[in-house]
Amino acid sequence: QVQLVESGGGLVQAGGSLRLSCAASGLTFSRYAMGWFRQPPGKEREFVAAISRTRGITPYADSVGGRFTISRDNTKNMVYLQMNSLKPEGTAVYYCAADYAMGSGDYASRNIHDYDYWGQGTQVTVSS
Repeated sequence: QVQLVESGGGLVQAGGSLRLSCAASGLTFSRYAMGWFRQPPGKEREFVAAISRTRGITPYADSVGGRFTISRDNTKNMVYLQMNSLKPEGTAVYYCAADYAMGSGDYASRNIHDYDYWGQGTQVTVSS
């Protein structure tokens, strides 16, 4: 079965950095666009960043652009989220998600409903 397992979360001071990792198994990784989403306490899950199959398309949420970087390694079935200059409003559970790419096109969706598989999440807490 498909499994997405996030790691790398933790407690960090504002201005600090964390690198999240997501290990994927049970799927043909190169056929999936991958995304990171987050759910702050008491709020809905929201888009953070995504990366297409070929790494050519990487949309970001406006709130994290310039501070976060998404990347993937198709040889290791891994996707990463480097988070720099973290802010207290970044406190959330961060989720990795996989979106099966139909056809030969290259894309990366911001839409939570496009994603087929989800990890269990990893907690990130940013203290002020």
